[in-house]
Amino acid sequence: MTAPAASQLGFFGAGIPRAALTLGIDEAGRGPILGPMVMAAVALDPGAARALTRAGLCDSKKFGHGADARTRRAAMASMVRARATFVAIEVVEAAEIDARVAHGELNVLERERAARMIGLAPSCKRIIADGARMFGQMRAEFPALRAYDRGESRHAAVAAASVIAKDERDRRFAAICEQWRAEFGEITGGGYLNDATRAFLRAYRARFGDLPPETRRSWDCKI
Repeated sequence: MTAPAASQLGFFGAGIPRAALTLGIDEAGRGPILGPMVMAAVALDPGAARALTRAGLCDSKKFGHGADARTRRAAMASMVRARATFVAIEVVEAAEIDARVAHGELNVLERERAARMIGLAPSCKRIIADGARMFGQMRAEFPALRAYDRGESRHAAVAAASVIAKDERDRRFAAICEQWRAEFGEITGGGYLNDATRAFLRAYRARFGDLPPETRRSWDCKI
């Protein structure tokens, strides 16, 4: 089965030497019960990596939480897009996550989407993926790939991918919140299974008799 097209794709640096590029891969939103998971790949040349690091590029989690953090992360995502040679995003919706979890294939799904983005990217000297156990076995297919825990500490391209992925996840979760704000008020909790998210899901189910379509029903939990 052919994987769906990347939701967003940018290739900005035709002619840049392969030796100059590092491709970073990371994800956001693997754990929440509400909303999609987003994966991103970003290719940076050394100059872009240095400039973004000087501008404050770091792992997306270090920006913190709340509206101010989202604003700072969005600004950094814009800077990444302006300096990167290549940016790709893969969005995995709740229904697909459920279908793959049912077969124990969530990790397989992530590797498939990572492989797709690598295939779309320009030739790079290095590929660095965040998650040693998740992506390490992909070296058989992609010899330039190295997989590390805390991959953002290895190269700015991984931090850039984490920011791009989290920014897209923020946007998509904000759209869910906006859709239901008038009926249920502010939806807090970021989609993770906490008291705030449970309150929204229970209220939604009480009104409509089911959970929102953005819910991962395969998550083994009590709403």
